Amino acid sequence: MPYIAIKTFPKDEELKRKAIEKLNEVFQEYWDCPPQAITISCEEIAKEDYVEKIVKGEIEPNMENVYILNGEKKF
Repeated sequence: MPYIAIKTFPKDEELKRKAIEKLNEVFQEYWDCPPQAITISCEEIAKEDYVEKIVKGEIEPNMENVYILNGEKKF
């Protein structure tokens, strides 16, 4: 715990690794997690599939768990 799943448009491998490392550091600091407790995955979604797969398939059905939507805080 925690498991962090990132779903994004295709990105450069170096950029993904840098962002994931930063998330890893943040969760170690703020969640007080040891490194071996954190799992982070990154799945690339094609732009043409994003609305159907992610917005309609994952975000909209789970709005009670969304903390930031399109840059706007929901808390």
